Amino acid sequence: MAVAVSGNLCTCLFRYLVLGFLAFAFFYTTGSLLFPDLSSEDLRKNAAGLIQRGAGAAGVSAGSLSWIDAQYPTFETESIHYSKQKMAIQPVNRQGLQQNTSNQHLVDEDFYLSKVYSTAMQPSKVIPYYFRAEGVFDKEEVTITTLITENRFEVFTKLVRNYRGPISVSIWIRDDEFKDQHFQALHDLYGSEPLLKQYVDVHVVVDRFDFQLNMWRNVARLFARTDYFMLLDVDFHICTNLRKHLQENPYARQLLREGSALILPAFEFTHEEDGVDSATFPVEKQAVEKLVADKNLMAFHSAKFVPGHGATDYPKWFKTDEIYRVTEFNYKYEPYVILKKEGTPYCDERFVGYGANKAACLYEIYISGIDYYVLPKDFLIHQSHAYLESKRSGGRKLNGELYTAFRDELCFRYARAMYFANELDTRKAANMKSQCSNLKGFKAALEAFPQMWPTTAPLTSLPAGSPSTTTPKRRRT
Repeated sequence: MAVAVSGNLCTCLFRYLVLGFLAFAFFYTTGSLLFPDLSSEDLRKNAAGLIQRGAGAAGVSAGSLSWIDAQYPTFETESIHYSKQKMAIQPVNRQGLQQNTSNQHLVDEDFYLSKVYSTAMQPSKVIPYYFRAEGVFDKEEVTITTLITENRFEVFTKLVRNYRGPISVSIWIRDDEFKDQHFQALHDLYGSEPLLKQYVDVHVVVDRFDFQLNMWRNVARLFARTDYFMLLDVDFHICTNLRKHLQENPYARQLLREGSALILPAFEFTHEEDGVDSATFPVEKQAVEKLVADKNLMAFHSAKFVPGHGATDYPKWFKTDEIYRVTEFNYKYEPYVILKKEGTPYCDERFVGYGANKAACLYEIYISGIDYYVLPKDFLIHQSHAYLESKRSGGRKLNGELYTAFRDELCFRYARAMYFANELDTRKAANMKSQCSNLKGFKAALEAFPQMWPTTAPLTSLPAGSPSTTTPKRRRT
């Protein structure tokens, strides 16, 4: 009896061992086929990447990613689809309170963004908050808005370490066969520096169009999370404690709240090799003055393109400790500015490629009635790097021709808008008039506006005090 029981037990154990071996062999073989040469460490890293991506991008789950090979995850922009992320448009009552949620109109975020950037070249895939900063920022802070491609990752990291404040960055990734590697490089960048996770919101633009610079600027600005933003090229180093100076200067804060623009003068080294290491840059205005006197430093592009920054009036900047207004604005002026998000015109996205894109943006801001003021203590210095002139020269001629027509368009468009708003005789129209008065036919057009759009007589049937009797309306024809 004992021998029989022992034999049955051995038989059962043998069967379980065989079944266990077959199961192990099946899973091991399947894993080898799916992930050849993939170590457990690789799996842990890629799994961490998937989890980070799922948490970092609003409305996107880790399940939207699949594998391309043993090393890189596949980032299919079609599968990273924001139709699951809805924008709720809900009516409010006269007290500003939301009404019943049953009246909500839901809009796919992809569809909404296609309208937001409808003047840019399409199709362009915009992925807001691909990574979202963990920090919580005061609304009075200034968010640096900038744009980069993969070759500027290193200098961008230096900017983050230096500023240690909110940054909203647009990163362009070309939609081609190397897209997955570029996404992986972005993940590697974000995981390499804890300060990026603390301060930086990353917004990705995926398309096949080179250098939609103004569109990228608009993406970074739209999703900035504070009331003020700075238009900054990533290769400029903020040499001073800008955040502290703004907090301590009540006049600067007042100008920002009123909607004016604040300028940081920009410099570059005479010898490019001196501008490589930002750790060696001066941090005080007096040191800048000495370097300029010794001809080791100069106003940015002053040797090649004086109108670009000349209106900043560098001689005046060296002599004063007070904020002063720019009085010699010209249409080629393209300083680096801090602006209020609300009420500031966006950059025109028809400018694609190098040349006139930033100037056109800043020109429209000025024409709209926003004055420019120069900060007396703070400054930027350009960090030297190689330029691919072949990528720059092609767009300059086309954008130059577009900019000529664009300035005419702006002058008449803003003049007409200010006419209907009864603002032509106010301070707000001064910038527009100063820049547009020399245009052929502009003064004659202003004089003809009352005949083109005459005011209508008040309707006597309306009760006294109604809007139509207190404020004359202009008849649009």
